[in-house]
Amino acid sequence: MIHFVVMGVAGCGKSTVAEAIAGRFQLPCIEGDALHDPASIEKMSRGEALTDADRWPWLERIGEHLAQSDVSVVISCSALRKVYRDRIRLKAGSTVAFIHLAADQSVIAGRMAKRTGHFMPVSLLSSQFNTLESLSDDETGVTIDIAQSLEQVLVDSARYVERALT
Repeated sequence: MIHFVVMGVAGCGKSTVAEAIAGRFQLPCIEGDALHDPASIEKMSRGEALTDADRWPWLERIGEHLAQSDVSVVISCSALRKVYRDRIRLKAGSTVAFIHLAADQSVIAGRMAKRTGHFMPVSLLSSQFNTLESLSDDETGVTIDIAQSLEQVLVDSARYVERALT
């Protein structure tokens, strides 16, 4: 079995892409932000970046959700550093593929400026880009350029998932 983590910095479209993939392949979808504890959400809402100590319990909860599933799952999660992705894989106990939604900081900032009702402020975007580590050669996954149209991002993501599931 393989699970899919749609990853990237805030505002890159993780939730949108995860929901679309899950719908297309009839897989459960988990919104990773929903697994943050209230203190972390409050911290980010105040414009404070999370520390690793804040993130570890969240990453473990994500991995545990994957481990408890008897079917492939799609989850949205920033998974910015390789050690975070390693923790998710370790907890999941099965193959985890990462779909990294990537673009220049200016593209993401423009998108974030247009969205409403999200706890993550644009002011934290720089810290996310400073933390971000691209997928390494030893990680299962794909990087998708989100500067292209949403339709093309969804096509590219679905193509990757379809290959991974067969």
